[in-house]
Amino acid sequence: MTVCNSTKRSVSNDQGSVQFPCPKCGKQTIVRSSEARKAGLKYTCPCGEFTGPN
Repeated sequence: MTVCNSTKRSVSNDQGSVQFPCPKCGKQTIVRSSEARKAGLKYTCPCGEFTGPN
């Protein structure tokens, strides 16, 4: 199950969700739900090297 880095909720049926590699380390995948994106909620890469949104 894929979960949002911000809300920790499943994004399996969330058509507005996105997944992208960490801009800093490039090794971890950051997952954002549509809810987190709209609200501009903070997220941190599991590697701890990047926090967004800027």
